[in-house]
Amino acid sequence: MLPLIAVAARLAQFSAALILFGAPLFFIYGLPAKGAAAAASLRWPRPLFLGAAIVLLLGAWAALCAQTGIMTDAVGDALKPDVVASVVTGTQFGLITALRGGLAILAGLTLWLVRPGRGLWIALAGSGGVILASFAWSGHGAADEGPGGLLHLVADMIHLWAAGVWIGALAVLALLLAAARRQPDPVALRALHRGLEGFSGVGTAVVAALIATGLVNSWFLIGPSHLLALFSALYGLLLIAKLIVFAGMLALAAANRFQLTPRLASALESGGSAEAIGALQRSVAIECLAALAVIALVSMLGTIAPLSAVS
Repeated sequence: MLPLIAVAARLAQFSAALILFGAPLFFIYGLPAKGAAAAASLRWPRPLFLGAAIVLLLGAWAALCAQTGIMTDAVGDALKPDVVASVVTGTQFGLITALRGGLAILAGLTLWLVRPGRGLWIALAGSGGVILASFAWSGHGAADEGPGGLLHLVADMIHLWAAGVWIGALAVLALLLAAARRQPDPVALRALHRGLEGFSGVGTAVVAALIATGLVNSWFLIGPSHLLALFSALYGLLLIAKLIVFAGMLALAAANRFQLTPRLASALESGGSAEAIGALQRSVAIECLAALAVIALVSMLGTIAPLSAVS
């Protein structure tokens, strides 16, 4: 039971951190800074980020409790404050997880004190970026030593940040599409099209970064001598599943960029955008589900020893 809670807590923290990092960045590069189509003029960014901060805080707390019970091999210890505190002060995992909880509280306070705008988006993205990097500090990327270990750690961080840019943008696009479908006024449609165009160029760099850093991570986590074990070990099977879902996301992203977004632009010129918006909404919704599946698989992979660690 506790291992399942640990995976679920990791999934919650991952998802929230990706939103806190990628969504405010999208507001900066994907939407206008001022005007009716600016992110500061939308109603849902504050609730979105507040929800992400709460999920992150609860996920960090659940992760600490679950890991405490796993380490002491006693379920009852998971809810004892003094035992949990000893894990926080005595282990790297506990310290980093507590840091995530602190950053979640900081993000909530920032949302309360700072008005929506570029300053708030930068602050939230900074907190989200540190939180994502913390998964590399406490994960497989921090296990190697020497220059190779540093390369692995940096590649892991860049991989997480690139994933955050993509998934955060997906979350915003899904909300923009829902607003445009519900009320297709000129402001909502303008914000939607601006966002889709804004992500087009960034998306190419994100995919390149994910592939490059994924290859580096695979070299350290699998290694040439363990390639055959990919098809028999649990770690390898989960990794293959992740790559298959990732390939599906790439196909959907390509369709969105080269087919559905130009179709929306044409529909906006002709005045009949409902069908184009519907097609984009379905595609982005499937891509969001695929992203959630990838996050779940990554959460499980983070709790299993990589193939390179198996003799």
